[in-house]
Amino acid sequence: MKIKEIMETLQLNKLLDKGDRKYNQLMTPWGERIAQEQTEVVLTEYPRPQMARKNHIILNGIWKYAFTGDDERPVLWDGDIRVPFSPETYLSGVQRQLKPDEYLWYERKLMIERIPTERRLLLNFGACDERCRVYVNDTLAGTHSGGYQAFTIDITDCIQVGRNTLRLCVQDKSDTSYHGRGKQMLKNGGMFYTAQSGLWQTVWCEWVPETYIRALRITPDYDNDSVSVEITSNKYTDSQTGQHPISCKILLFDQNRVAGERSVRVLPEERTVIRMDVPDKKSWTPEHPFLYDIRIIYGEDMVESYFGMRIFTAEPDSSGIPRLCLNHHPYFQKGILDQGYYPESLLTPVCDEAMIFDIETAKEKGFNMIRKHCKIEPMRWYYHCDRLGMLVWQDMINGGTTYNLVKTCYIPTVLFPLRHKRDNDYGYTSRADKNGREEWKKECIETVRQLYNCTSICTWVLFNEGWGQFDAKENTDMVRTVDDTRIIDAHSGWFDQDAGDLKSEHIYFFELVAKRGKKPYVISEFGGMSLAVPNHTYSDRYFGYGSHGDMEALKSAYEALDKRVQELRKEGLCASVYTQLTDIEEEINGIMTYDRKVVKL
Repeated sequence: MKIKEIMETLQLNKLLDKGDRKYNQLMTPWGERIAQEQTEVVLTEYPRPQMARKNHIILNGIWKYAFTGDDERPVLWDGDIRVPFSPETYLSGVQRQLKPDEYLWYERKLMIERIPTERRLLLNFGACDERCRVYVNDTLAGTHSGGYQAFTIDITDCIQVGRNTLRLCVQDKSDTSYHGRGKQMLKNGGMFYTAQSGLWQTVWCEWVPETYIRALRITPDYDNDSVSVEITSNKYTDSQTGQHPISCKILLFDQNRVAGERSVRVLPEERTVIRMDVPDKKSWTPEHPFLYDIRIIYGEDMVESYFGMRIFTAEPDSSGIPRLCLNHHPYFQKGILDQGYYPESLLTPVCDEAMIFDIETAKEKGFNMIRKHCKIEPMRWYYHCDRLGMLVWQDMINGGTTYNLVKTCYIPTVLFPLRHKRDNDYGYTSRADKNGREEWKKECIETVRQLYNCTSICTWVLFNEGWGQFDAKENTDMVRTVDDTRIIDAHSGWFDQDAGDLKSEHIYFFELVAKRGKKPYVISEFGGMSLAVPNHTYSDRYFGYGSHGDMEALKSAYEALDKRVQELRKEGLCASVYTQLTDIEEEINGIMTYDRKVVKL
């Protein structure tokens, strides 16, 4: 296929067209329910099943908001906003874009009847896009940068009995700077989507003892039928302090039955590692997603979590072909790309039912893996993948200055030699700013640590199609120091530096093939076939890789591709990722419409 024909297929003329577009306000069934019932407080479930406490207060609901031209606290508020929906979304009740030179302020009251002795109050944020300052009763309690990662602030020293005031000041440069942004753009179009800002995941607070579990790291040792529990305390000590040890008790549950118990006394050191046997081991697979529950009592603190016994490796099969293995058995990963957007709420899943629907629909259509593309989901999404049985490839959040898509995306699609271009030419991949490179490393490590306990995550994807890519080899080594239990796809698509564990290519406009080499070969993106379903499209502008006139034509084309994928498994293909689960704005290549009301296949 000639480059001109491919460009026409990509419909770049529509991306470059700055004319008026007609938009339709689509709604998923769950968004319609919230709008109709005028629900104020949404997403009320405990947001972090991987380290859960029972003593918590959900702070979602109605907050005050204001847009300002500087970072001075507003005198007057613009109105009410429904948290945790970004102001750009319909469900927020605002529908206004935060500009790079503006500030977004939030405010709400927090009533505290009493302050327990020897207790701390932690204020938790699932995510705030992109940078924020947090004030409690006019005192700066903390700051955070990174629009996708969770963070916690201890606000004990700022609170008082009675009425307290929480305020946030948010700024978001979106695609005008090098910060991580995923697929967000201030001028959306084609395969880039409406930028959002501010609070977009659950906010909650919880009381904890003076000495508490700050972080939890659970590592199943599949080969030795055991599990390691690493506890990070908020207070550190050493033998010089004379501090007394505290008790630590771990209970292991197998379907509500205590299957193991370990009690020790430990100093509240930065990291305490406790190893436990797992009797009568039950393996976790997508077909049988068995999870063990675990309870950790650390002094006066108690958290609950879970884990699955599984191991992800790359091993040769009986014919010597390198394969992706689950629990040491070759396991073909049939995946689908999922970017997790909703028409009424953008990056925020409307409710648990919406998350479950997407995962279960993917399973019903024969997929056993989801590539979570350019987004970090709320922790409950990963919990549902863990318990329902869905493997996950997790992308890191791409950033960098403005991409030259012709150089980094469109030309490598067709000129295969360019797919091996070195990634230390930082200007070429929009990574000339050293601060941006260091920020990506910081957020990458934070992401791996935040998601480490998610059973379903089998692969870290560091860079996609050269967007902000740099030093893939060095960054692969960096990730390995934090997590050596998972597969790493260092460069999905192209700009292959021979880093990571996979040979990972995107094939949209050529025949699908399998290439044998030293590493498992995966087609980490393919398909993208489009179909516009009347009354279920976001606008009158469409983007996709090849248009089909009706569902029968789409189904026929998909079945032909799927048949080819099955044939290639014998030739060495180890995983495939079909583009994609849902339509998103102008991009209409999902197997479901954007509003989830029509399944096309």
